[in-house]
Amino acid sequence: MSAVLERFLQYTQSDTQSDSETKLTPSTPGQQFFLESLAEELKSIGLSNVTLDDNGYLMATLPANTEKEIPVVGFISHVDTSPDLPGKHVNPRVIENYNGELIVLNDALNITINPAEFPEILEYVGQDIVVAGGKTLLGADDKAGVAEIVTAMEYLIQHPEIKHGTIRIGFTPDEEIGQGADHFDVAQFGADWAYTMDGGRIGELEFENFNAAVAKVVFHGQNVHPGYAKHKMRNSIRIANQYAMLLSRFQTPEHTEGYEGFFHLTAMNGSVERTELQYIVRDHSATRFLERKKELIHLANKINAEFGAGTCEIELTDQYYNMREKIEPVMFIVDIAGKAMKNIGIEPIIKPVRGGTDGARLSFMGLPCPNIFAGGHNFHSRQEFVPVPSMEKAVEVIVNIVQIVEKGDYIKNMI
Repeated sequence: MSAVLERFLQYTQSDTQSDSETKLTPSTPGQQFFLESLAEELKSIGLSNVTLDDNGYLMATLPANTEKEIPVVGFISHVDTSPDLPGKHVNPRVIENYNGELIVLNDALNITINPAEFPEILEYVGQDIVVAGGKTLLGADDKAGVAEIVTAMEYLIQHPEIKHGTIRIGFTPDEEIGQGADHFDVAQFGADWAYTMDGGRIGELEFENFNAAVAKVVFHGQNVHPGYAKHKMRNSIRIANQYAMLLSRFQTPEHTEGYEGFFHLTAMNGSVERTELQYIVRDHSATRFLERKKELIHLANKINAEFGAGTCEIELTDQYYNMREKIEPVMFIVDIAGKAMKNIGIEPIIKPVRGGTDGARLSFMGLPCPNIFAGGHNFHSRQEFVPVPSMEKAVEVIVNIVQIVEKGDYIKNMI
């Protein structure tokens, strides 16, 4: 097994699910325990200036081994896994030389990866693939990225003949709940630019993402004995359902792709007296993003007009914005990553992120930060998998990036 695979399998054993309800940073103790262990590992492989702050932000330095004065480049991944599915007791399994057939993850629960449903897995026939046991996430999002960065740093330490400038690495908590960059100290990190290793399939290179907001919509009803409820009861569950049905079902994740935005109803909890809907709102276009938020407010006003003032309350909170406007002035950093991929035989797949990364917010905080593939598929799903060669290639991309920057060719060819 390769070093990156061994590391990844080890990392999956730590429960690092984030939790938006705790109001803590990190939001769960599992993340803190993992970060403390990771800090010791970084020291053990020879990195310097290893710091872990009270908010769970881990940073370290690989000092330059060249006399040239060149930019400081950073690499960043998040350690938390999604709260959508369990992250405890992960049972990873390496399927060697995948044969293209259906993969049974859990026979008792009839959980499988069926190529008819997930045809992209057929692109990895003949490769070793890591899957979980069907009851949990695998955690490739983003423990694959963490393993790739650490392995690349270890490789560079073990091969001092590869010249590079100062490299900074950073690991963040709580990315999956939209808080990954909340307490990131850009000045302390000290990089001129960075890359998040948080993309999907091999070759992905992304510098634009959704504008994102979260909406909490609360409906207030009035409960009366149902036998005597005529003209008195207001059932907040039914009113909430009416609100939800006013949004087009074609403006949802299951009906959109590419640059198309959506409304996504993520939770619904309620009783006759009070019901709460939670939405995430996404669009690459700033104009359409604003229009989507206005649409939610308009529908709330429509409900209030029908059922009375105060029946519907809406709270909208912006989460992050499209980093494209911050990356375009320094597009050479995307070109460097693309060149690094081509150097090792990978054709870059430049596409918009249908989601967000820490890099989106970091770009607006003054640290331009495109996103590079970590290799996984089906994130936030029981069918999550990651091909081992994809992780190995991600390590090679990191090594190639720092070599390109050290040689300085990008300055005259790309700026």
